[in-house]
Amino acid sequence: MHWSVTHLLFGDRYKTFRFRAAFVLYVLIVVLGSIPGARADVGRVASGLVLHGLAYSIITFLLFTGSNGHPTGKALRAWLSVAIMGALDEFAQSFFPYRNAAVGDWAVDVAASFFTVFLLWIFSLKNTPTDSLQHDKKVGGE
Repeated sequence: MHWSVTHLLFGDRYKTFRFRAAFVLYVLIVVLGSIPGARADVGRVASGLVLHGLAYSIITFLLFTGSNGHPTGKALRAWLSVAIMGALDEFAQSFFPYRNAAVGDWAVDVAASFFTVFLLWIFSLKNTPTDSLQHDKKVGGE
């Protein structure tokens, strides 16, 4: 059997893995972000804007490619899920005295997710036959 990165990232065989990986990554973000000093240490390497944007874009990608359905439904579900995840992450941060919840961080999460899901949606629409085209092929082929 031939294995490739494309199959891992987009293939149906790994959909469940990608969907679950999105939630594992989210839990890791929340848990590791709760460790005192961890965020400050990571902040030396990348800004909060970059960290939030990249992390939630990856989660969006994993949710979108790990779910079934029409690209529009997948896009909406992934985007709304990330919006909720980002809000819960900021809410959890409000309980730690060494962290602070920021609406700006949540806005970056949502914007990064929207950008990612928009690109995935366009790509998926170009590669997904529509129901009307399928119907036309059936009617024309009879």
